[in-house]
Amino acid sequence: MFRMPILFCLLLALLLFLPSSPARARAIETRTLENGLKVILVEEHKSPVVTIQVWYRVGSRNEVTGKTGLAHLTEHMMFKGTPKYGKGEFSRSVAKNGGTENAFTGKDYTAYFENLSADQVGLALNLESDRMTNLLLDAKEFQLEREVVKEERRLRTDDDPQSLVVEYLFATAFLVHSYHAPIIGWMTDLNNLERNDVVAFYKRHYAPNNAALVVVGDIDPKKLFPKIQQTFGRVPKGFPIPAHRIAEPEQNGERRFVIKKEAQLPFVFAGYHVPNYAHPDNYALSVLATILSSGKSSRLYRSLVYERKLALNAGGEYSNLSADPDLFYIYGVPQPGKTVDELERALYAEIDRLKTEPVTDQELKKAKNQIEAGFIMGQDSNFYQAMQIGTAEAVGAGYSYQESYLENIQKVSKDDLIRVAKAYLIEDRRTAGILIPQPRKE
Repeated sequence: MFRMPILFCLLLALLLFLPSSPARARAIETRTLENGLKVILVEEHKSPVVTIQVWYRVGSRNEVTGKTGLAHLTEHMMFKGTPKYGKGEFSRSVAKNGGTENAFTGKDYTAYFENLSADQVGLALNLESDRMTNLLLDAKEFQLEREVVKEERRLRTDDDPQSLVVEYLFATAFLVHSYHAPIIGWMTDLNNLERNDVVAFYKRHYAPNNAALVVVGDIDPKKLFPKIQQTFGRVPKGFPIPAHRIAEPEQNGERRFVIKKEAQLPFVFAGYHVPNYAHPDNYALSVLATILSSGKSSRLYRSLVYERKLALNAGGEYSNLSADPDLFYIYGVPQPGKTVDELERALYAEIDRLKTEPVTDQELKKAKNQIEAGFIMGQDSNFYQAMQIGTAEAVGAGYSYQESYLENIQKVSKDDLIRVAKAYLIEDRRTAGILIPQPRKE
């Protein structure tokens, strides 16, 4: 069964979960059921379709050392059937009614979705509420799916040198916090996971009081709420989920690592510890990341690829919507004939420019316009509207966080950009990884 690549989903979240513009007020209605399920409904009558998404507030962040990969493996097992809907019936039922469905796992959440015609919303509610509490976890199916996940890891990480560098960077930057581990899990842990691990993980985290249901599309909330109450309201409340309170100690010096692996090109990847949505500096960091690395007209790409011809590619990213403080990262691939040392110095030089030279009025305006344009484009899709809301709910920001985001973005000044660059994008908060290609083994 096809599943979205994990890295693709994370990048999708980083690029598209842009908070809403106050210029376009949405008709949002919310309710919390007695069992704790948060329900968020958005009326969109542009077309007779609907997106149904269930967001569980559990991801790789909630795993423990030695049991990494459980959140992602549980996602796979969620398609293995219940007593009511046997193996494969979930996907067949959705497809038979003209819909699509899938799921993805992140560091902070696991989400499931169906895109259907509006008259089939009841089908999705029945399917999702059923597997929230009645999942079959057959031992043979577990063994088969664990092998699928292991092969996924081989293809997307072990055999992809750049992905391996990214994985190692997070493992090096986070010594204590569970962002240390890859979402897909370490191979040694996957080899040792047992069915009972998934059973315990499912029973602990898959409950209405640890989830949000988001429905966007051609709906009437007054008619839909009773259907939701009838389906999800019968699901028993789970045990209280204790708050995740692991804090990463302050980094007091640069950390570095080198990976030597068969590859065609070198790779430079560096990350800085930065705050998340809960800190007011997240707005300036979002604008700074856009100026530095958003698109081919960004500073990194324009300077290192077009002008200086040091890199084949260069970029970076920052996501404020994470449950805990994460990384602001930059990367580059050297041009043939250029060294990783040259490129790494050039990347840091662009960072240092931000600390001493104010950005231009044009750069600042363009970055703010890009952020707003990203949201407006996303609003054309029920799916991405639901993704915006679900992400904000899952990480703890709440969907209402979006309503003032653009207003706060517009308040960011040139001085704010210099200040946050000096505060966070410094050597002592940096972890850097270098890929050195090795010749093919005969």
